[in-house]
This record gives sequence, structure tokens and C-alpha cells, in this order.
Amino acid sequence: MTDTNRPKVTITYCTQCQWLLRAAWMAQELLSTFSTDLGGVTLVPGTGGVFRIYCDERLIWDRQNDGGFPDAKALKQRVRDRIDPGRDMGHIDRKHKKDDNEES
Repeated sequence: MTDTNRPKVTITYCTQCQWLLRAAWMAQELLSTFSTDLGGVTLVPGTGGVFRIYCDERLIWDRQNDGGFPDAKALKQRVRDRIDPGRDMGHIDRKHKKDDNEES
């Protein structure tokens, strides 16, 4: 598969808020997890408090709509759900025992 056929992620971040490092960390997390499954991760500078993540031009996270920033787990699950819904993400998909106990 060539890069043109692989899904691409775009992270638009606010330069005024200095969110470049956060965006770069998220890009690194995605590239580490999905390595050859992605055609690339692009960082796009913006302004006005923007922090949006697109996968193949489809919005999968918006800081304003989703209430802040995604943690690595939530971001990876949303990308996975978009590019390979059947993929097992191992420990990321499993509930922690603490979570199970809280439901009781």
C-alpha cells in the first residue's frame, strides 16, 4: 500500500496557546502505535484556541466540542475506530480492575 492510500491524520493546534508540544506528542503517540498503518500525521498551526484532530478529513476530536484534550488512550481508540475498527488495541481496550470495582 502506498502512502497515498493510507489514512492521514491532521492535528490543528493554536499557536497563541502554545500547544505545539502537545500536538507533537500526540502525533508521536499515533505514529508509534499505528506506524505503517498511517500515511502520515500533519501538524497545522492555527489560532483562537483551536485544537482539532482529523483522520482522513473527518473530525475525530475538537477541544471545544469534546471538552478539552484527548488522552492518548481516547485518541488512539478514535483513530483505530476510523481506520481499523476490528483491531484489538490490547491493554488500551481493557478496563482496569479499579474501573470494574467503581461500577459495583
